[in-house]
Amino acid sequence: MRFTGAVRFGVLAATAVLTWYITSQLLNLQLDENFRNLVGFQDQEAITSSSVPKHFKCGLISTCPLNHFVFRVVSGAASVVGPSICFEDTILMNSVKNNVGRGLNIALLNGVTGTLLDTQTFDMWGGGQTCGVLGILLSHIHVGTSLFHKDVLHLLRFLRLIQDGTVIIVATFDDGATKMSDEIRALFVSLGSSSIGQLAFRDNWVFVGAKGIQGKSPFEQLAKHNKNTNKYDGWPEVVEMSGCLPARKD
Repeated sequence: MRFTGAVRFGVLAATAVLTWYITSQLLNLQLDENFRNLVGFQDQEAITSSSVPKHFKCGLISTCPLNHFVFRVVSGAASVVGPSICFEDTILMNSVKNNVGRGLNIALLNGVTGTLLDTQTFDMWGGGQTCGVLGILLSHIHVGTSLFHKDVLHLLRFLRLIQDGTVIIVATFDDGATKMSDEIRALFVSLGSSSIGQLAFRDNWVFVGAKGIQGKSPFEQLAKHNKNTNKYDGWPEVVEMSGCLPARKD
């Protein structure tokens, strides 16, 4: 009887110890989980799958289809913040790169490969418009003043030399229209613009077109300068546009 009682006591003791151990472990796990939730800890798998934001080219909210180029273009803000042009996740022009300025900011790219061909800025406010034989001769002279540097004649020559299949991206800053001629507007129409005829003093305009395009480009935004609706003192709101540009077939 004594032996049987001792066995029963041992079993009860062992059961009690085992129950205490299991309960304490479960309690510790729950407390640890509560603490991790309280301070914001998450499993590494959860962080990887849901918490870390995905990066898409040029800040788009999704990827573009195959054989499409990603772009994002933003006009300048008043006369303070310069425009920005992003193409395939590469910033081509902005204030940080120090290659933007008042007027029209233009990037040219190969429509097949997406390779950058050129970036230029043309002052449409103080660039100085010349005409006649003297103007043509002076347009070939590189002088250190703004009078004949990147003015209307330079822009005309620049637009005329664009090769077939070339992509053009344009963003205005401050004023992109005051010195613009009808011939320049006609050249932009041939590149796919449908709003260039409306572009006026201090309007904000962004445009993506191409030499040899059939019809009008779907990539164009215009904000009109209007003292009653301007977002800034003397300037309209910034215009921004992003999207997927089909690559040209070789």
